[in-house]
Amino acid sequence: MPQVTSSTVINASADDVWALIRDFEHMDGWFDGMPPAVIEDGRASTEVGCVRRIEVDGQVMVRERLVALDDAARRQVYAILESIFGLKGYIGTITVTPVTDGGGAFVEWTGVFEADAAEAEASIAMLRDSVYLPGLQGLRKRLEG
Repeated sequence: MPQVTSSTVINASADDVWALIRDFEHMDGWFDGMPPAVIEDGRASTEVGCVRRIEVDGQVMVRERLVALDDAARRQVYAILESIFGLKGYIGTITVTPVTDGGGAFVEWTGVFEADAAEAEASIAMLRDSVYLPGLQGLRKRLEG
C-alpha cells in the first residue's frame, strides 16, 4: 500500500494543537480554504464512527468516517468513504506530539491507500501538495498568528 507523510513543528503547545484537530467537524477552522463540514446523523463530532461530509457547490467532495480518536496519544484516524479524489481504501492519521526541546508540537499527517504503481505517485503528490502541506500550513498560521 502506498503511504504519504507530511509533518511540521508548530510553536504552540501540543494540547492547543490537539484541541483544534480533535474536532472532526471543524477542519475549516484550521485548514485555509476548506469548506465547512457537516456531521451526518446528528452525531457528535468527536464520536468514533461519525461521518463528516464536505461539499463544494452542492456536490460531495469527500465523506470520511472517524475511525479512532485517542486523546492520550493525541491521534485521530479516519477513513475516506467517498471522494472526488478516487482514492481506494484510504486511512489517514494525524498525530500531535509535544516537542520536549524548546516546546511546541510536532504534527504528522500520514495516509495509506490502495493503488497500482501507475496511480500511486500521482496520488501521493496530490495528497502531499494539495491536502497535507496546505492543511499543516493553515494549522501553523492559525496557532502562530
